[in-house]
Amino acid sequence: MESGVEELMPRLLPVDDCDLTEDFDPTVPPRTPQEYLKRVQIEAARCPDVVVAQIDPKKLRKKQTVNISISGCQPAPEGYSPTLKWQQQQVANFSAVRQSLNKHRNHWQSQHLDSNVTMPKPEDEEGWKKFCLGERIYSDTLSYDESLGIDYIKVGFPPLLSIVSRMSQATVTSVLEYLISWFGEKKFTPELGRWLYALLACLEKPLLPEAHSLIRQLARRCSEVRVLEENKNEEQISALNLIICLVSR
Repeated sequence: MESGVEELMPRLLPVDDCDLTEDFDPTVPPRTPQEYLKRVQIEAARCPDVVVAQIDPKKLRKKQTVNISISGCQPAPEGYSPTLKWQQQQVANFSAVRQSLNKHRNHWQSQHLDSNVTMPKPEDEEGWKKFCLGERIYSDTLSYDESLGIDYIKVGFPPLLSIVSRMSQATVTSVLEYLISWFGEKKFTPELGRWLYALLACLEKPLLPEAHSLIRQLARRCSEVRVLEENKNEEQISALNLIICLVSR
């Protein structure tokens, strides 16, 4: 036995040191307590210091089921609560999007980005907010001349597959956190909704604890905005319902 092991695991029974080079036949049962303890020593000494489990992530993703309890969510306004059939359909659609994204991720990563697309660094919070939402929403300025064509710097870049496929899980979680933080003080917009949906689809299972916390926070914020919706805009409430549904289910 190595001295380092001796210090960490003090010997509890009086057993002499064994010769690890001697022949050892594991099929022969020990005949005495001393032989049994010697066998334990030999087997422990032959164990590798580090053992790595061979896990197939594809099998893990197929069998992984996540149920998230959301406390603090406000109930939907009367007449705007989604039906169970609608929720099941949305979950099925979302699952299909996730599977397609995982299947074709390498293909979309290999596609060249347009020359005007410069993805911010993962730690650039303000850069990602402007990239996703556009300077018009980020700066809360409504003036924009659409007749001049689409200016993605102004209106924000959509979550194209060629963009989100390049984002690591750490980046996906960070950008999700940036947008949820922004949403905590701002109104819901279609641009925000598209990116939230895309980032949720990019999250890989099993979810990390911080991802669990983030999406629960997102669902609670969506429920608050849904209650405060004065004009009861059906399209907006439907979008909020969708996010709450996907997080909870």
